[in-house]
Amino acid sequence: MKNQIIIKGARENNLKNLDLTLPKDRLIVFTGLSGSGKSSLAFNTIYAEGRRRYIESLSAYARQFLGGNEKPDVDSIEGLSPSISIDQKTTSHNPRSTVGTVTEIYDYLRLLYARVGTPYCINGHGKIHALSIKEIVDSIMNEIVDDDQVYILSPVIREKKGTFVDLFARLEKEGFIRVIVDSTTYQLGEVIELEKNKKHSIDIIVDRLIFKNNEEMRSRIYGAIETGLKYADGLIKVSFPQNDNKSDQLFSTSYSCKVCGFAIPELEPRLFSFNAPLGACEECDGLGVSLEADESLIMPDKQLSINQGGVLYFKNLVGTDNLE
Repeated sequence: MKNQIIIKGARENNLKNLDLTLPKDRLIVFTGLSGSGKSSLAFNTIYAEGRRRYIESLSAYARQFLGGNEKPDVDSIEGLSPSISIDQKTTSHNPRSTVGTVTEIYDYLRLLYARVGTPYCINGHGKIHALSIKEIVDSIMNEIVDDDQVYILSPVIREKKGTFVDLFARLEKEGFIRVIVDSTTYQLGEVIELEKNKKHSIDIIVDRLIFKNNEEMRSRIYGAIETGLKYADGLIKVSFPQNDNKSDQLFSTSYSCKVCGFAIPELEPRLFSFNAPLGACEECDGLGVSLEADESLIMPDKQLSINQGGVLYFKNLVGTDNLE
């Protein structure tokens, strides 16, 4: 049976020709008196045979470093998968120590996610893709027709509060001529007054062009995209101001969401480790538990002032019925 482990004739240590059928995908507990054969069945028979079969599947070079490949004293075991075990004498009260870390399976799992994982936006906007500049240029060249007016934009500010006076001055100094602020085009030489407490979006107009499908145009688009990416953390936007049937397109050379801007660095194993600052939860620091004060226990009677003992702490508890 695929869903069972069938053991026949187990004679390891003090086991006496034991026949046993165990269900898979279940939590199984062996109980009994000391010396009844619990460890002989779990470790010296089931685990030992699972480990032996796994080692035999490896190359001869790998087997020489592992050792301990003796077959347990049992007639047959069917339905057995590669197995792991944790020494019952080894105990740890460290919350960062789990079955995955002790057996090192967690290390392989992190490596797997880092190499073949697909990132998704945490705000529900689907998969996050990273594109090269060449792929962005190819996508633009394939979708635009001749004589279309195209703007290559760098979304330098996305839904942030401020007046951005310093940003406008810096962009003008660096040679840019126009920006689009909240869907309105401005010359950088003119005064742009923004409400400080209102969120704004600012796009740098890196280049304006009339599209022609040739190599000169490809080179020009490539250069504009390369310049724009430097100002918007790997984001570039393509706009079609004279074509209402085409919406703006946003591309990214890093793992960032085109909709909300959520971004993550390049996938690497430490991103999936709760023991590393980069991968740990910011609220619990990777421990899975967040300690918070219970206001009802600190101030059980909110009618009392601090001088009247309204805040309970050790000194207020001494000599009272609340001290246990």
